[in-house]
Amino acid sequence: MNGGMEMASAAALTELRQVGILDCLILVVDDTDFNRTLITAMLRQAGFRRIEHAVDGIDALRKIDHEMPDLVILDIVMPGLDGFEVCRRLRAEERFADLPVLVQTALSNTEDRNKAFQLGTTDLITKPIDRNELLARVRIHLENRMLIQDLQLYRTRLENELAMAREMYGHLLPTAAIFDQISRDSGVRIRHHRAVSSELGGDIWGVIPLPEGRFGLYLLDMTGTGVSAALNAFRMHTVLHELAPLASYPSRFLTEANARAVGLFESDERAAMIYGVVDPTAGTFSYTTASARRPILVRHGSDTATLGEADGAPVGHAAGSVYRTRTLTFGPGTMLLLYNNAVLTALPGDGGRAAERALADLAVPALQAPGLDEACDRMVAALARAVGDRPGQDMTLVFLAKDACNPPWAER
Repeated sequence: MNGGMEMASAAALTELRQVGILDCLILVVDDTDFNRTLITAMLRQAGFRRIEHAVDGIDALRKIDHEMPDLVILDIVMPGLDGFEVCRRLRAEERFADLPVLVQTALSNTEDRNKAFQLGTTDLITKPIDRNELLARVRIHLENRMLIQDLQLYRTRLENELAMAREMYGHLLPTAAIFDQISRDSGVRIRHHRAVSSELGGDIWGVIPLPEGRFGLYLLDMTGTGVSAALNAFRMHTVLHELAPLASYPSRFLTEANARAVGLFESDERAAMIYGVVDPTAGTFSYTTASARRPILVRHGSDTATLGEADGAPVGHAAGSVYRTRTLTFGPGTMLLLYNNAVLTALPGDGGRAAERALADLAVPALQAPGLDEACDRMVAALARAVGDRPGQDMTLVFLAKDACNPPWAER
């Protein structure tokens, strides 16, 4: 949308709000019949169509409880329940927290005026009431009321969409049945951990079974957050599984995934990605990266971790990008850790190579645990201690462990 169209849309929206406030419900609270009649006449003359009256504080609270007005014009000095107490009781309930209350008062004492604001008054208008001032205050508070309601509706809609995207994400992840099948076929066990932020990131991972116990594994991390990032991740999930015929060849697989992404993404959208093939017979993890982080490999009994290499342009950045295949030895008694960019960003430091090394140092003792589940738990706990209360994004970690014995099919 260009600047001219944006200005025209904003003007149209403002005009709609100006028309809309005339149908807002206004409750005039005053124990004096003359004042109620005067205020009502001023409002009706200005075009306001829905005006109700309350003759005192008790009557006002009863009517507000029955039907929420959009604005209360409240007198302070009334017999019985005065305007101060009406304000205090309204603000004591969360459902009335945003209800604008315009107090009309002849009180000129600063202490009284301060008290009115402390008890929750939105604004003051002085008696005797000036018509122009009254109408200006009424219009601005009703317009603010509509803006707040628009924002609340937008927020509710956005939260519902994010919840739906999270649910969809859960359905796309590999299931326990797939983990079991991979374990039986290859002797490689897989676990994962994902910490979901309130904004929802666009990271996703999955496996593609291959002949002879091999399998492909990808971890994709979209730039940005929210529904658009999640939708792009879902679209790429479909693309990656359509590319299954190429899944034995990491470089070709990622090159084709990039070509598809260039056609799918907007010009400013990118994805970091690692794709690799686990070959249990050769004892290797052959992989290629597109702006993804270096995989971390820990051998049982070793006090150091091996960091793989990583390079390549992000997926969706440019057509024709070429990706190099690299290989790590992934033999029995070895654990492999893949993770998204948010994991490093959450760690202290600049999120670069120093953070990769820091993560590897955390992984060495954690992945020495006797079982994969315990290793995952230790790693997640160590990461939580290191991250502390730093703002979180969606963090994904995928753990692979190669059993010490060969898979059954390899012994046939």
